[in-house]
Amino acid sequence: MRALVQTVSRASVTVDDTVVGEISDGLLVLLGVTHTDTAALADTLARKVWELRILDDEKSASDVGAPILVVSQFTLYADARKGRRPSWSAAAPAEVAEPLVTAFADALRTRGAHVETGKFRAHMLVESVNVGPRTVLLEL
Repeated sequence: MRALVQTVSRASVTVDDTVVGEISDGLLVLLGVTHTDTAALADTLARKVWELRILDDEKSASDVGAPILVVSQFTLYADARKGRRPSWSAAAPAEVAEPLVTAFADALRTRGAHVETGKFRAHMLVESVNVGPRTVLLEL
């Protein structure tokens, strides 16, 4: 499981001209799932994101109650080492990935996070304003 975590002043996801998720002053998490990931791993990664000291003054989202926007991102598992066309074979199929993305978001909520999400299997327009900029790639 991979999470690209960015501090943002604002971020949103729009599907079919409708905003489906929106936050301000929090974290945007682009989440990729691979074949061997589990719900336990999603829980561990959620804890890591929630407690990651990436905000101002080395604070975490858990310290300040920062909201989190979670967006499924299978392209985090792209392999472009050969040729010009990336391979997506390391990305879990939607039937595997969707419940794990949901488990990740639910694990954040269980810890007290306000979580917004994108829409799985939809063409999403993701907008964000990165603060810092601070971007961290987490992989478990």
